[in-house]
Amino acid sequence: MSKDLMLVGSIPYDTAEEVFEKFGAGLGKYLAAVPDGEVGPRKHWISKVHYQVMAGHPEFEILRRPAYENGAERLHPRGPADSWLFKVKDGVERVAFGDPGWRLGYARDALNSYFVFRTLREKGVLPADLRFQVSIPSVNSVIAPRVFPAPGDLDRIRPGYLDAVHAELRTIVDNIPADDLAIQWDCATELMDGYGALEGFDPETAIERNVSQFRTMCATIPEDAGLGFHLCFGTLGGWPRFAPDDLSGAVRMANAFIEHAGRRVDWVHVPVLDRSDDAFFAPLAELRPDGTKIYLGMIHNMDGFADRLATARRFLPDFGIGAFCGFGREAPETLPGLLSDHLKAAELAGF
Repeated sequence: MSKDLMLVGSIPYDTAEEVFEKFGAGLGKYLAAVPDGEVGPRKHWISKVHYQVMAGHPEFEILRRPAYENGAERLHPRGPADSWLFKVKDGVERVAFGDPGWRLGYARDALNSYFVFRTLREKGVLPADLRFQVSIPSVNSVIAPRVFPAPGDLDRIRPGYLDAVHAELRTIVDNIPADDLAIQWDCATELMDGYGALEGFDPETAIERNVSQFRTMCATIPEDAGLGFHLCFGTLGGWPRFAPDDLSGAVRMANAFIEHAGRRVDWVHVPVLDRSDDAFFAPLAELRPDGTKIYLGMIHNMDGFADRLATARRFLPDFGIGAFCGFGREAPETLPGLLSDHLKAAELAGF
C-alpha cells in the first residue's frame, strides 16, 4: 500500500456509486484504497451516531440538540455551540448498546458500499488493485468531553461503546475479504489531547489514554487487510477547529499509534495548516514510520501548495499527500474543483 495520494473519507455526493465513479476512477492510479464517501448521514461524521444512536438511547438525557431550522428539527450541528450534548442518567454505571455488530450502522453501510465497489471494479471502472476503505470514527472522538461533559460520564460510556465498535469491526472483517479491505480510524479528540489541549486531562497520560482503545480492535483486523489512522484538526464550525503552533503533537500521536497498534500500520494521515515555515514542519523529523506510509494533508489553497511541499520535504523526504480532512461539510458543487486540486497536487509532487 505505497501509492502517493489518499482520500480521507467523506465526499458529499448522493451515492457511493458517484464517489467511486468520479473520485475512485479519477484518482485510482494514485490510490491504495478508496472510501465510499461516507454518503448520507455519515457525511457529518460523528453527529450521525449522536442522533441515530445516542438521542434514542434510554440511558441518556439530551442536554442540547441542534437548534430548529424553519420550524423543523435539525440533526447536524452548525458549530460547536450548536452540537449535541448528552448526560448519562442517574443510577447508570455502564452504558450498553444492543444489537452488536449492527447498532451503530458502520458495518451495514460498509457491506452495502462494498457490493457497489466490487461491482464497479469487476466492470473495470476502478483499478484491479484498489482496496475498499472503511473509515470509522474512534471511540474517544465519538464519546468526547465536548459531547458528554458531565464528570465521570466518559468512563461510564466508553467501555460499552468500545464493545459496540469492536462488534461492528468484526462484522466488517467477517464479510469483506481481507485483501480487498482497508480500515481507517478517524481521530480528532486524540489529536487535541496529544497537544495537551483538552481541559481537565493530564497531558502526561495522553498516549495511554488514546492508544488503549485500539489495542484489541486492531488485533481483530486481519494481517492481509490495510490499517491506517487519520489525525484531524476538526472542521465543525470551519477548518481548522484547532490550530496548533506546529506538528509536534501530531507527530507524538502518530508515533504512538504506530508503536502501540499491536500490528502493522500501513498509513498515518497528518493534517497540515496553510503554512510553509520551518518551525511548523520541523517536528516531522521526529517521526518514526517503521514502514508506515505517512500522508500529509496539504492539498488546499493550491497557491501555497508548492511552498508547503518543499518545506515538508526538508524534514521528511518521503511521504504521500491528501487533503486536510474529508469533504463532508463542503458544498457538492466544490467537488470537481477538489478533484482537480488532487490531480494538480500529484503533478506538482512528481507522482
